[in-house]
Amino acid sequence: MKLIYHVLIRLSLALLIVLTAWTVFFYYTMIEEINDEVDDALEDYSETIIIRSLAGRELPSTGDGTNNSFQINEISPEEAKMYPPIKYYDADIYIKEKEETEPARILRTVFTNNDGRYFLLEVSTPSFEKEDLREAITNWIIFLYIVLLITLLLVCIWIFYRSLTPLYSLLNWLDNYQPGKQHTLIENKTNIREFRKLNDAARQAVERSEQLFNQQKQFIGNASHELQTPLAVCNNRIEWLLDNTELTEEQMKELFKTKHTLNYIVRLNRSLLFLSKIDNGQFSEIQSININDIVTHLLEDYKEIFGHYELAVSLEIKGLLFINMNEALAEALVSNLLKNAFVHNIEKGFVQVIVNEHELIITNSGLSSSLDSEHIFKRFYHGNRKKESTGLGLAIVDAICRQYHLQIFYQYMEKKHCFRIQK
Repeated sequence: MKLIYHVLIRLSLALLIVLTAWTVFFYYTMIEEINDEVDDALEDYSETIIIRSLAGRELPSTGDGTNNSFQINEISPEEAKMYPPIKYYDADIYIKEKEETEPARILRTVFTNNDGRYFLLEVSTPSFEKEDLREAITNWIIFLYIVLLITLLLVCIWIFYRSLTPLYSLLNWLDNYQPGKQHTLIENKTNIREFRKLNDAARQAVERSEQLFNQQKQFIGNASHELQTPLAVCNNRIEWLLDNTELTEEQMKELFKTKHTLNYIVRLNRSLLFLSKIDNGQFSEIQSININDIVTHLLEDYKEIFGHYELAVSLEIKGLLFINMNEALAEALVSNLLKNAFVHNIEKGFVQVIVNEHELIITNSGLSSSLDSEHIFKRFYHGNRKKESTGLGLAIVDAICRQYHLQIFYQYMEKKHCFRIQK
């Protein structure tokens, strides 16, 4: 997920929490303020009624247009003790004029006259539907939340992209950077100190990467030259000993084992050097390669080399497969897959090759068990590797596929090992 999305999601949640808390606070504050004003009016009205009642004057009429109403009932001293001196509460009252029940705010108080008699006074005034108020406030808060959210998101997106333009320029430059290839120096002018430090750090990292790449490239070249020569000399000396000295049978066996080991080291060294060159991107020439021609040519060669296996080899061409890649790597890709199918096979088994416009499929018989699909393309994988194998063939295939963004799949079904290359 991009950074901007993280920011927007968290901003939306924060805004939702803040507005929800503010809504609850606003609602209860407004209710309290309204009740306070109404309670003051009820208190004044109740005082007027009490004063007139004690003075024996005429009480206010309930139909005076104020919508206020009152009720006075005489109670015993024992009942008077059961009521608090004054109490405010909400209730539904029936209004005769409207012939309906409406919410009201009610004041209840107890007073005595000059004769010591106790009276219960209830004064009420129409109030408002709190449920309707809550619904109205909720609807308006939701509307306000949506408007504020859209506005803030748009403003944040604009500010975010304007502020992070130097970062995106640096990321784009790093995406296009490849060690060993020509690249322009980053020109990322910014007044933000953190971005300037990040640009400097990226330039220093690239310089170190270029230096290490050149050192590695030089080491690979030196290793290719320095190691091959002594290995060839050792191999020639063993051959000279075999041809020009009188050896016992045991000595000849040991020399043949040594020669076999040297040949293995030569192949291993050659494979490692080749794999390093692939990883370092030293095969830069790219052209449209006809995979069908390479498959046909190499298949004939391997049929002759591994003829003693008596394998049933079939080639099915359903279309022409062209891939834009280096010619040497294309041959290495097909060669290693075919060699893997021939070497890791059984006597009188089969090798089946299918080529179409989008993929190359190589299927072969082999051991009746699946390979470890998670580790099969790693270097020196020790599955059912044979002695003459270096364990780098499929690692080279995987490196070439990664170089040209090809997809490689392994599948085992019906006692068949299947490798599929898709472009």
